[in-house]
Amino acid sequence: MVGSKRDGVFYDAFDEQAQCLLDAAKLLAQMFDRIEEAGELAQRIRDLEHKGDKITHDTIARLHKMWITPLDSSDIRSLVTALDDVLDLTEAVSERVVLFEIKNSQEDARLLSQVLVKSASAVAKAIHLLPTLKRSQEILDYCVEINRLENEADHTYRHALAILYQPNMAPTHPLEVLKWRDIYDNLEAATDRCEDIANILEGVVLEYG
Repeated sequence: MVGSKRDGVFYDAFDEQAQCLLDAAKLLAQMFDRIEEAGELAQRIRDLEHKGDKITHDTIARLHKMWITPLDSSDIRSLVTALDDVLDLTEAVSERVVLFEIKNSQEDARLLSQVLVKSASAVAKAIHLLPTLKRSQEILDYCVEINRLENEADHTYRHALAILYQPNMAPTHPLEVLKWRDIYDNLEAATDRCEDIANILEGVVLEYG
């Protein structure tokens, strides 16, 4: 599918941004395992988010300068933007852990962050297969897995909220409930955006495969 070196630039950008996302998700999962290192880990995630922003900016700027692209320009824009959205949400979670001065992790936060790592890994693997589309069924299989993981995240998210609002199990201070609700919302939204990426990839495969 890559017809020229110029075409490859877009696929390289997708690969690089997907790797940023996967690296950031792994750091976030580490944060919920080692909450005492939250400040350092959040900075590393922030650096990756800035790198992702630059990739997004450069890719969209390149789109405006090229008449012929390997995929429809709207697909390229949608994909790079969706990747950036997940990276932004991942960074938002890490930022809240630091700003809210979270001292103790929650098991559901660990589980959600682990689901995000699995989703980001599937995203990265699917995107790496995009240049030729000769293995389109593998891409679709990864998309199915991302959808399954999003359902798993929804289940964990609902469980987290149920625990959060049970008087005998919730954090003792109401502010702690609000803090964790914000963190859970952003974690769940990140997995939702991974599903958006899967939907874009499915559309690309069906159109070009």
